[in-house]
Amino acid sequence: MLRLTILPEFNFSWPTLVPGEVLALTLLMAFAVLVTLEFHAPREKLPKKYLRQSYKTNFGLFIVNSIAMSLVSASSLLIVAERYSDKGLFNILTSPTWKAVLSLLSLDLLMYLWHKASHRFDSLWMFHRVHHNDPYLNISTAFRIHVLELFIIFILKAISIIIFGIEEAMVLTSEAVMTFFIMFHHTNISFIGENLLGQVIIVPSLHRTHHSTQRCEHDSNYGAVLSLWDRLFGTLSKVEPVAIGIKGNSPQDLINLIKFGFTLSASSTVQPPNLDAMIAEAAYYKAEKRGFHPGSDIQDWLEAKGEIITRV
Repeated sequence: MLRLTILPEFNFSWPTLVPGEVLALTLLMAFAVLVTLEFHAPREKLPKKYLRQSYKTNFGLFIVNSIAMSLVSASSLLIVAERYSDKGLFNILTSPTWKAVLSLLSLDLLMYLWHKASHRFDSLWMFHRVHHNDPYLNISTAFRIHVLELFIIFILKAISIIIFGIEEAMVLTSEAVMTFFIMFHHTNISFIGENLLGQVIIVPSLHRTHHSTQRCEHDSNYGAVLSLWDRLFGTLSKVEPVAIGIKGNSPQDLINLIKFGFTLSASSTVQPPNLDAMIAEAAYYKAEKRGFHPGSDIQDWLEAKGEIITRV
């Protein structure tokens, strides 16, 4: 996920607005539109009491993160770009257009790879699960990010800017585009043509799958903007999740949610398989194949036990 602290950095003196401020104001307007759509035409009817709690916690976390990350804001990435944009790998390109396109693609790919790593490694999932534990997916969930995850993302972006020599304008554009899309695909809406649009970009229905409580479902659809990466690397999934959030009990208030990101609780670790249940199920299918004729029950159980233990 990417940092979203660009939003509060406004200067409402219209005569002196700079492009970055114009983009920030545009994002604020986009947020207002998406919130309006979410409230008037929601995909899922969410309980008002819990939705208010979600908004309160998520925006509280956003404010805390904005203060904590104030020294490494989006403007710091622009400073990095200003110093190193003429030294990176993309400077071998003579076409400004190709450099711009590859800059945007590389940052989007970076977010895909980071997002996938956050699900694969427990040390990263510990922070990232803070984002996933919201059981009421809505636009404010886009801001539910642990501060340490934001800091790591900032470092990775800065390194990418230096390696590739990404220019300031492309950094600013990427931040704005990704911020919009992250708000968009967390919004609790559905619309005509969503599946078609999902062939190109990550839409709310695809990201909804990503927020499933089932690991086989939420380990998919990692893209921030383009669905290209999920298609290319085989992580695209189109499944309607039964439930949203993470399994087990987890805090929903601001303070405990921040603490939650620093602990690897038992509920977040991989649980050992229930061998007896697996063996019983395998034995049942063996019995089913032979028409449930009596006399081979013990043999079915022993064969199933050997196969399950071998696989585990």
